[in-house]
Amino acid sequence: MTNLATSITALFEQGNNAPRDEARDAFLRLRDGLSLGTVRAAEPDASSPTGWRVNVWVKQGILLGFRFGDIVDMGVAKGRWSFFDKDTLPMKRIEASSGVRIVPGGSSVREGAYLAPGVICMPPMYVNIGAWVGEGSMIDSHALVGSCAQVGARVHVSAGAQVGGVIEPVGALPVIIEDDALIGGNTGIYEGAVIKARAVIAAGTVLTGSTPVYDLVRGIIIAPTADRPLVVPEGAVVVPGARAVSGGKGPQWGLSLATPVIVKYRDSRTDTRTELETWIR
Repeated sequence: MTNLATSITALFEQGNNAPRDEARDAFLRLRDGLSLGTVRAAEPDASSPTGWRVNVWVKQGILLGFRFGDIVDMGVAKGRWSFFDKDTLPMKRIEASSGVRIVPGGSSVREGAYLAPGVICMPPMYVNIGAWVGEGSMIDSHALVGSCAQVGARVHVSAGAQVGGVIEPVGALPVIIEDDALIGGNTGIYEGAVIKARAVIAAGTVLTGSTPVYDLVRGIIIAPTADRPLVVPEGAVVVPGARAVSGGKGPQWGLSLATPVIVKYRDSRTDTRTELETWIR
């Protein structure tokens, strides 16, 4: 992949002047690797403060696919359903032998996304290019796994949850959700936030890469920095909270701002309540 990475970086830096056929060929080779899970937009790195590093060239290559793709008719059933998208970004064809379940009902997975064996996709849900979903995870109804997002093994992305993708800027870390985490219903995880292993994000919580989280257990505020996005600690249980507005008319009007709060760290009781049901697998 070293040669491919070098080629993609050179083509990306040429912008719209890059040789079209070369750019499309490089993108298709990258897309194949992403689909197989052998190439990732981000990967674990113990030397990084977040535990992860972004592969800039992969995100550059995905952008080549958008830049040099042609809009074509991707409709089905002889025009009964019309769809128009870049020809470089078709839907992924998933075989029964892959061990992935796509339950009927309107779900879509773009080519260039990786779904490991045992993944279950409940309708309707969407997984975008560059995303990586680990073994035994469930992407529930009306959930999104955005471009380049990395979702670990045995994760439950609950109904209505939005795992945002970060494709630009190319040097920014995408959203990371590590193994055995639970992402509750109608949550939003955006802007490269990192959710460490076994964390529980309660329903309705919204986290971004710049959101401070108030840890009641340890008595600290987990605040992102310029070079480090929000990292939710391993095993943390995060719920929606509120903080009073002290400035301006805030006190007079009784205003408060939404604030994520860590109320506990995961224990055996939490594990029992959050484990994925084995019988549906």
